[in-house]
Amino acid sequence: MVDAAAFERDGFVRIPGFAEPDVLRAMEARVVALARASDAGEDIAPSYLVPEPALSGDVPPEERLSKIFRVHRSEPVFRDFCMRDDLLDAVAALIGDELDCFLSQFIFKLPGALGQPWHQDAFYFPFDRGPQVGVWLAVTEAREDNGPLWVLPGSHREPVHEVVRDQREHANFAYVEIVDHAMDGAVPVLMEPGDLLLFHSHLMHRSTDNGSTRRRAAMVYHYAAAGTVDQSQEKWGFTPPNVDWMAVRRKGGLRDETRAKAGGTLAG
Repeated sequence: MVDAAAFERDGFVRIPGFAEPDVLRAMEARVVALARASDAGEDIAPSYLVPEPALSGDVPPEERLSKIFRVHRSEPVFRDFCMRDDLLDAVAALIGDELDCFLSQFIFKLPGALGQPWHQDAFYFPFDRGPQVGVWLAVTEAREDNGPLWVLPGSHREPVHEVVRDQREHANFAYVEIVDHAMDGAVPVLMEPGDLLLFHSHLMHRSTDNGSTRRRAAMVYHYAAAGTVDQSQEKWGFTPPNVDWMAVRRKGGLRDETRAKAGGTLAG
């Protein structure tokens, strides 16, 4: 069972050894297959990929990949993991029994890829209630040299802060940065393959550049309480493409519930 007291205190909790090696291998293999299919001109919808702006060249498509979004509904390996009872039990202990998964992304932090500046995922989620819970699965190891997450313990008690746009060359289009809060006390979250991190949507976190020769792969899901209303259209005037609301747990059983709503690009 998840340590809800640690989550309440720090804004995050790590569960070591949560996923089996064969699941991790299947996830990574499917992402490579999707990247190659897209590069060959095949339609991989509803999934879509984002190339790594800092990388290019005559290399296989998976060596130019940053992220693949929207894999939790139509891709069996990602859907199955998203709906695991033990995973949903952990999330339910933090935000309630009835849950939707509204966003998924597989992240290929390749050698030379940029990290993401300090941010809160709640900035991208202008919903009518919160918090939401991010679920970050280490598919490969995350070490200090290959771009791990850093978190600021206790910062989940902060409101959503104002941000500035990331001005770095090759920065992801949606990256923003918190510049009005001290990050003293931040710690890296070092992970072994199969470890799971659950984190509060207000938690301040970042990732660093991958300065190693190894990719740092991770699978990320985001969950919200059932009935959450997304107000992105009202706030921004448009609906970003990377959110797909899917019911994953209901007390009375699941129905086919699809809600096309807005969201944002998040933790790198």
